[in-house]
Amino acid sequence: MKPVLIIAFSLLTMMANAQNADKMNLNAGIITEKLQETKEFYTHTLGFGVTFENDFYLLLHTPDKSAEISFLKPNHPSQQPIFQSPFNGKGVYLTIEVSDVDAIYEQLKNKDIAIEVAMRDEDWGDRHFVIVDPNGIGIDFVTYTAPDE
Repeated sequence: MKPVLIIAFSLLTMMANAQNADKMNLNAGIITEKLQETKEFYTHTLGFGVTFENDFYLLLHTPDKSAEISFLKPNHPSQQPIFQSPFNGKGVYLTIEVSDVDAIYEQLKNKDIAIEVAMRDEDWGDRHFVIVDPNGIGIDFVTYTAPDE
């Protein structure tokens, strides 16, 4: 009986490993001096949680813990040269897909968060609006709908 259990366990382990072989998570990282302002904005304004932080690194997760984003202080001696230069505030945006973009829009307006791009419907099916984080990153909140025919 023991060999059968060992074989069954081995097969289950191989199947689990095969299923996870293609798994890939993405964590975008922004190098910024504004760690505290960023933490305040994402946790209090957007409801993100802190996964990990220390004096030079901040890892945040979405309220449902389905995604993470990290922030790193520039020129930290523990980091390699590629991770030294601060973000210059241009050329990056985030998209946060939500089930009810209108509700999020009202919540943020009620918190007096500046709306960079007002709520709008696009021909390709997006209903969305944009705010900007303390680092100058545009955050596009979107609910996808069927595109206009």
